[in-house]
Amino acid sequence: MNETAKLQVKIIKKNLIVLCVLIIFSFLFLNEPLKWTYGFIFGGFIGILNFMQLARTVEKAVKMNPGSAQAYASISYFIRFAIMAVVLIVSLKADYINALATIIGLLSIKFIILVTNLFNDRTYYKRIFRRKEEK
Repeated sequence: MNETAKLQVKIIKKNLIVLCVLIIFSFLFLNEPLKWTYGFIFGGFIGILNFMQLARTVEKAVKMNPGSAQAYASISYFIRFAIMAVVLIVSLKADYINALATIIGLLSIKFIILVTNLFNDRTYYKRIFRRKEEK
């Protein structure tokens, strides 16, 4: 498995863990937990599919010449954007899916990527919090 696929699997596993925690949280603390669960699952899986499509788009666009890569990436972006719009419209229209849970599920993979990359470098934080006199 190449490096990109390994990174995708790692991020998707973390996303599934977060979604499971959110579902357990909804059953313990929220009213109508089934609506929240459906929203988390619906939004989470569409978010994962969008992430996988983004990875495939980037891998393909890197091998193209700049003009066609830009067109390909733009078209792919609008397709992903349209998919997210359809998912949000469906979650707003369906009374058995919580729209807020769907939004959280869609954005959960983005938060995981942000948090993973924000807190993975300990030397960066050591440099930030080191006093100027210690240099």
